[in-house]
Amino acid sequence: MSVFTDLKRSGWIFPTVLLSLYGFFANCRPAEPFLTPYLIGPKNLSEQTVTNYLFPIWTYSYLSVLPVVFLLTDLLRYKPVVVLQGLFLVSNYLLLCFAHNLTAMTFLQFNYGVVTSTEVAYFSYIYSVIPPEHYQRATGFVRSAMLTGSTFGATLGQLLISLAGVSYFTVNAITLGLMGTAFIVSFFLPMPQQGVFFGPTAVGVSADPLEERPGVTDPGVIGGQKAEAKARWFSRESLRLAGRRMWANIKESYSSRRLVYWSVWWAFATAHYSQIFNYIQLIWDRIEPSSTSSVYNGGVEAVCTLVGAAAAFSVGYMRVRWEVWGEFSLGVFSAVGAASVFFISLTTNIWISYSGYVIFKASYMFLITIATFQIAANLSMECYALTFGINTFMAIAIQTILTAIIVDDTALGLDIVTQFIIYGGCYGALSVLFLLRGLYIACTHYCSSRSETETETGETTQHIDTPQTAGAEGLSTKM
Repeated sequence: MSVFTDLKRSGWIFPTVLLSLYGFFANCRPAEPFLTPYLIGPKNLSEQTVTNYLFPIWTYSYLSVLPVVFLLTDLLRYKPVVVLQGLFLVSNYLLLCFAHNLTAMTFLQFNYGVVTSTEVAYFSYIYSVIPPEHYQRATGFVRSAMLTGSTFGATLGQLLISLAGVSYFTVNAITLGLMGTAFIVSFFLPMPQQGVFFGPTAVGVSADPLEERPGVTDPGVIGGQKAEAKARWFSRESLRLAGRRMWANIKESYSSRRLVYWSVWWAFATAHYSQIFNYIQLIWDRIEPSSTSSVYNGGVEAVCTLVGAAAAFSVGYMRVRWEVWGEFSLGVFSAVGAASVFFISLTTNIWISYSGYVIFKASYMFLITIATFQIAANLSMECYALTFGINTFMAIAIQTILTAIIVDDTALGLDIVTQFIIYGGCYGALSVLFLLRGLYIACTHYCSSRSETETETGETTQHIDTPQTAGAEGLSTKM
């Protein structure tokens, strides 16, 4: 008990430990790499139903729920939304384990849309309960916990299926238990005092109503003052000021043209990455139809996570002038990603497809790390949260457009191979745009630097020649 109390008093360690535990268990999903084989196999759904009907529902749900969740996250002060995510994770795997009809699987996709939309609360919670000087360390711990959970879950799922020979249902039941553990952990998270945009201090209202009248001790009066403060918190004026504050932060964030370009890449690349991540299992099932002895999806996801993490980790040790070569790097590695997607879609060898996916995911995680810290480099915490919320919304909006046009069976309803060829083409077009812009920026920078160097050299030469000329003139005069 004393250790628990000491952690709680430390200020930042206690919430960081709890959030890391939650992140580990919430991302430890042994069944996730085998979702498509499970739906097509034991759930007896056709590939076309999964591809062109079920998966698009997740995308539409994510887009429709995300703006509401983003506002509620700050208004409700993060923790309730994290708890809600844990609850929906549990219900998600309850449905996977025990529901069998198409209606239940349809609701499952909506349920998972809520889960993914609430990730914004998880990623921003830590910044609302710890001092800014501990942001970097806390972020590192939380990200590491998520990575460890994801890797452990994928590896465990692969071992259970390949070595222990357990059924997909058993793997989903084990995942359900892990999600239940995450849900229980979420209840112990400390409640933040206020949000970034909504709350007493955020809108100019005293966070503690007793600060205005420190001599008051009557419980009834204290309760009345707290109720009054809460009413002001949720008043129309409070909401109006919060909206004004958001708009000011939006203008501040997107006033930089460079930040706008990085955000454009972030949104388009993330949209295509999400599509590929969501539908990759269908490609693998097409190349090698599901059988528990030959499916290595979990092992591939574990390798992807480790390789991607190593690529992202390497960014911190690279000495590159990102303001000069950043957008060129986006173009080069996006081209690598595009080529990988074409390999994934056109090959008939499962191991080539697996390898292409590892390369694609590693290149994306490398670039998204660069884009993230480039966008956040000169933003305040308020602008940071809002900017990434907007970028995420734009990404899911682009993803929804792709889904509605080429995936949904009410539109083109293309087969999975054709879909991936289109994703590779779009990713390739994105790489060409940033290659051209990156070359333009690099050439402009070095031409400008050369002109400045020549100007400085000319001024130095003139400065050196002047005394000599003056001396020569004086000498000629004497002669």
